[in-house]
Amino acid sequence: MKTKLIRILPRPILLAALAMLLIAPSVYAASEATSAASDAHGLQPMVLAGLAVMLIVAKLGGEVLERIGQPAVLGELIGGIIIGNLVIWGFTAAEPLKTNSIIAALAEIGVIILLFEVGLESDLKEMMEVGWSSLLVAVLGVIAPFFLGWGVSAYFIPNEPRLVHIFIGATLCATSVGITARVFKDIGKLATREARIILGAAVIDDVLGLLILAVVAGAISRVSTGAALSFVDIGLIAGKALVFLVGSIAVGHFVMPQLLRGAGRLETRGVLLTLAICFCLFLSWVAAKVGLAPIVGAFAAGLVLDDVHYKPTRARKERELGELLQPVSTVLVPIFFVLMGLKVDLRLFARMDILGFALTLTVAAIVGKQVCSLGVLQRGTNRLAIGLGMIPRGEVGLIFAGIGATLMLPNSAGVIEPVINAATFGAVVIMVIITTLVTPPLLKWALVRRSTGQ
Repeated sequence: MKTKLIRILPRPILLAALAMLLIAPSVYAASEATSAASDAHGLQPMVLAGLAVMLIVAKLGGEVLERIGQPAVLGELIGGIIIGNLVIWGFTAAEPLKTNSIIAALAEIGVIILLFEVGLESDLKEMMEVGWSSLLVAVLGVIAPFFLGWGVSAYFIPNEPRLVHIFIGATLCATSVGITARVFKDIGKLATREARIILGAAVIDDVLGLLILAVVAGAISRVSTGAALSFVDIGLIAGKALVFLVGSIAVGHFVMPQLLRGAGRLETRGVLLTLAICFCLFLSWVAAKVGLAPIVGAFAAGLVLDDVHYKPTRARKERELGELLQPVSTVLVPIFFVLMGLKVDLRLFARMDILGFALTLTVAAIVGKQVCSLGVLQRGTNRLAIGLGMIPRGEVGLIFAGIGATLMLPNSAGVIEPVINAATFGAVVIMVIITTLVTPPLLKWALVRRSTGQ
């Protein structure tokens, strides 16, 4: 095992990372010893040391997974799971990180930046030009997993409120477009009909998934206050989400080009990046104020700015917004995924009911996306490849689960509990890991099998 790891990572990087991880316990001990004295400064040393360790674990795990052909996000997640479960062997220094408010805030900003990036990479014009096949594939790819996830949840945790089952169904809706796109790119089939249908449908999936999340989260927030929930209320929440998404995009397309043209006359460096992040945070705030998840606003901001061109007055070269945003997301986004991994308690999977729930939820997630291949209208299209290409949940499923862990509902005894408790959260994470791991080899097999006529 040691030899394999050294082959995967360069020796200096491996030694430096191991050294940092080995001194982590003493750093934590020193941090806890001085935490009382640090109150005057407003920031505990434990937070600084914890963030350093989390970022090292994220980059080390991401590097290992990328070296073996898997997305870096899985390495960040698995790294978090490892350090979060060292408590099993008596190492408790990482426990405060799971509930620290500063780290949670940084993770939330990281996920807002991530959805902003997803919006920037989504082209509204291409979404409208992909045709009926992508639309039908997307709609079927949302409906089938949603109801399958709802059914699996109702079977395994029948005593939970109905809104919990609905929310778990919602976590199965979206598709991680980046993983599928990488597979098509690796084998030189990014320009094929199958790739265009899948990528278009995955973008539509994100929009539909966020709308479902907005509706379900709004319904949960209303019920948690003790108010009754009717179909009229659900319709109003859905209408509000749709109006916000369409309205923010429409207004942004009129306002932002004018604003950025004026900003182009400024001489200060970083104007584009600063204004873009401000716009993202503003729309996230507006979304939260109207009762929606902040990530809905971040996604809408990305959709708006994708079409905007920034033209500085001087002859200086200005990089693309996505490129400018990379250093910010490189630091903040991994904090979210490591924190999600930290919250997974592997001891829960010693219970066969929870393990069965996780595996059945994974099967529902995979089978549900195979239904979407029925939406392909063109003859001669590789329907199997389209169904397999829609499987990975990736970061989107984790985002949904993370939001569910912050929403609260009264249980059958009237006690307020998180919508996604520790056991359910672990089951969702297992589903995300498996669907992300199985997609690349299965999709490559389906494409090669079709091209060779087997």
